[in-house]
Amino acid sequence: MTMAPFTIRSEADTETFGRALAGGLRPGDVVGLCGDLGAGKTFLSGAIARAIGVPASTPVTSPTFTLINEYPGGRMPVYHMDLYRLGSPHDLYELGLWEYYGGDGVCLVEWCDRFSDLWPDDALVLTIALGTGETRTISAAGQGRGAELVTFLQSAFHS
Repeated sequence: MTMAPFTIRSEADTETFGRALAGGLRPGDVVGLCGDLGAGKTFLSGAIARAIGVPASTPVTSPTFTLINEYPGGRMPVYHMDLYRLGSPHDLYELGLWEYYGGDGVCLVEWCDRFSDLWPDDALVLTIALGTGETRTISAAGQGRGAELVTFLQSAFHS
């Protein structure tokens, strides 16, 4: 498991972090976003989606009630998912999440820690911790492809 912390001091830093990560993403990548309510998971998802090329005219909103938002128009599709309202692993299977993993786009999954035992082994997991003011710490962790993305972030983003 490769791990690294990143300090985010503002929304502009979050956008820079999202752009840096997007530069290393490729179809089939899965990125989990964990953190308390208001930590910035959806904002970071939007920054990543914009950097991939999702048009500004396409709203990037929390998929809390729709569960999956699909954003075309970039260099690859972005599948933005939210596991917050799911009650059991059975719900994951009904939703068909595994049909998206490893596919033609990148998966951004909020509240991935809800079902961590069913999480893809090679995913990147970003845990956002609130600090004072706008400060956040993003802890990146992964193995396999996820570890490659942690290493990529270490060279692409400078906090």
